[in-house]
Amino acid sequence: MGGVVAPEEPGAETAAPTLVEVAFRGNRKEFFQWTGAVLPPVGVAVIVEADRGEDLGRVHATGDRAALRNAGCAHGCGEPVRKALRLATKRDVRQAESLGKLNEEARQRAAEKVRAASLQMKISDAEWQWDKKKLTLYFTAEKRVDFRNLVRDLAATFRTRIELKQIGVRDEAKRLDGIGRCGRQYCSAAWLPELRPVNLGVAKDQRLSLNPSQISGACGRLMCSLRYEHDFYVESRRRFPKEGRIVTTTLGEEKVTSIDIFREAVTLRNPEGATRVIPLAQFTAEVEGRPVPSRADEEPLDESPEEISPELMYTSEFAVPEPRLVILTETIETPAPPAETEDDKPRRRRRGRRGGRRAEDQPE
Repeated sequence: MGGVVAPEEPGAETAAPTLVEVAFRGNRKEFFQWTGAVLPPVGVAVIVEADRGEDLGRVHATGDRAALRNAGCAHGCGEPVRKALRLATKRDVRQAESLGKLNEEARQRAAEKVRAASLQMKISDAEWQWDKKKLTLYFTAEKRVDFRNLVRDLAATFRTRIELKQIGVRDEAKRLDGIGRCGRQYCSAAWLPELRPVNLGVAKDQRLSLNPSQISGACGRLMCSLRYEHDFYVESRRRFPKEGRIVTTTLGEEKVTSIDIFREAVTLRNPEGATRVIPLAQFTAEVEGRPVPSRADEEPLDESPEEISPELMYTSEFAVPEPRLVILTETIETPAPPAETEDDKPRRRRRGRRGGRRAEDQPE
């Protein structure tokens, strides 16, 4: 994270202020005006105007890309008022790196103050401004919390301006970052520009399991990824009838019990309870009273095996059957043992009572 000076060759000269997006700690991004003659490269550290002071961040986007991201904000970011002042020096970067340990110490001390005051809130993160003129504490709480006395106590402890900002559990996951169950970085922290609300209806439309442990993310809320394919399901279902609807087909009145948008099939049930699964095209033709094309009218499939050249036999273009292990067994008949005679039988001794004679000493 060394300091970077403004390059001479790269960049474009600008006469008017140019929009610049700057990223700060905790995936926080804001837009500023750059009034320099040369645009700063992406990733370089810059000093920007902040609340009653200055702050350090890194350029995330410039020019047209920054304008496009500014126009795509959830509530419209609008024209920025603050300016990006200059490129950061190596000394400025070292000063920003030294704040990492101070941020964690401030969070722990603030958490102790919260426990001492018995407030129902959780301190998630702390962020010192680059010039240490302001300390922002991010917290989560289920209910509204009166923290006026806490702010006075924290201001007397840190001797700076204190700002307590309440965030939701989704914003907390975005700020703290982490690895999801997919093994990749959280979408909210990596690329997702807007945290749109996700309700249980999104999971129902996709026929997903309603088990909270399977469709919830690390924040405890429904995963943001549930919205990625929701529009596809909504558009696809418009071509299908609603489940539970009574329709009139060539067999009479039937009820739509279920639909399959991937196989484009509709399951129908008649009043007697018999069910059938038909393609969507056949269902549409029966409901509209059009003739249903039979399979005899379709071109027969050529089921003859296709000849494969030896050169292409072992390529991925053709599926090679897996070898099967065949175990050959052979039954060997063994001759039965000869019958046992009286002479071959071993003579066994039988113990008699005390004073009695042995079996071989008895007279025949």
